[in-house]
Amino acid sequence: QVQLVESGGGLVQPGGSLRLSCAASGFTFSSYRLSWVRQAPGKGLEWVSAISAGGGSTAYADSVKGRGTISRDNAANTLYLQMDSLKPEDTAVYYCTRLAALGTDYWGQGTQVTVSS
Repeated sequence: QVQLVESGGGLVQPGGSLRLSCAASGFTFSSYRLSWVRQAPGKGLEWVSAISAGGGSTAYADSVKGRGTISRDNAANTLYLQMDSLKPEDTAVYYCTRLAALGTDYWGQGTQVTVSS
């Protein structure tokens, strides 16, 4: 079955960096677009970034543009999100998702990122 397992979250000081990973299994990883979505405490879901199946096309929310870098390793079936210059407002649970023709069809369990001094 399809599995998406995030890791790499944690507590980081403002201005710091984290690299989130999402290990995928149960499907042909290189055939699907993928994205990162986050949910801050008490708030709704916010789309963060997306990447094409081959990795050549990326997109970012304005809130992370210039600070986030999405990438993928199709040989390792892994999605990444590098986040730099982290701010307290980046505190959230970060989810990786698989994008099908009609939208998101699978989610991971999420990884907590807390930005605080």
